[in-house]
Amino acid sequence: MITILSPAKTLDFDSSLPEGSFTQPEFVDESTQLIQKLRSLSKKNVSELMNLNKDLTELNVQRYQEWEPEFTPDASRPAMLAFSGEVYRGLDAMSFSQEDLSFSQDHVRILSGLHGLLRPLDRIRPYRLEMGTKLPVRRSKNLYQFWGDKITDSINEAMEHAGTDVLINLASNEYSKVIDMKKVNGRVITPIFKELKGDDYKVVMTYAKNARGAMTRFIVKNRIIDSESLQGFEDYSFAPKLSDDSEWFFVRH
Repeated sequence: MITILSPAKTLDFDSSLPEGSFTQPEFVDESTQLIQKLRSLSKKNVSELMNLNKDLTELNVQRYQEWEPEFTPDASRPAMLAFSGEVYRGLDAMSFSQEDLSFSQDHVRILSGLHGLLRPLDRIRPYRLEMGTKLPVRRSKNLYQFWGDKITDSINEAMEHAGTDVLINLASNEYSKVIDMKKVNGRVITPIFKELKGDDYKVVMTYAKNARGAMTRFIVKNRIIDSESLQGFEDYSFAPKLSDDSEWFFVRH
């Protein structure tokens, strides 16, 4: 299986890193094009485009100016260990062993507005660029058009390399819709996590994000390569009556 995740807005570039060899992103040329476009924008344009307050605007304009296509150890860190939002709290990759990280590198991918698709150990510099940002670049009106089939093709390559025909979609809709699911060479399964609220089950976004990371951790720690084993996810109960071939529901009381 290949599992896909969204990135996070919050970053951790301060915690100590485990020893290991890290990798370079695949789409450096595309990322450089996006950075050049972002550098051309005024602070007001950046603020309005991304709905940022003054401090965040200043921070990210500075990041765009300082960004370089060389991912040196002093200025970058591996993606899985750089993102620190709710998904990544559930994932807790900082506690992974070298064997866990190696398995992740082959079986997990992180979608990114700036980088397209990242392997867990691909180095990144600090940035903010959400996939839903309506940033026109050359003939593209937004990032979905900019990335086109590149991300889908890269996922298909990862699936072929892993010897699998199953994609586990644990990314948000904002990110996953950059993939042309009809062109994925295999089955796509999207787990959905719900909590019991009163007499009904509902998606509570904070819990759902954490569960996406926790399920990815479950996959990595247990070296899961067949989709049926996902139904044994310990934090939630699989609900077969609510599920179909493409959407698997997991519920928690």
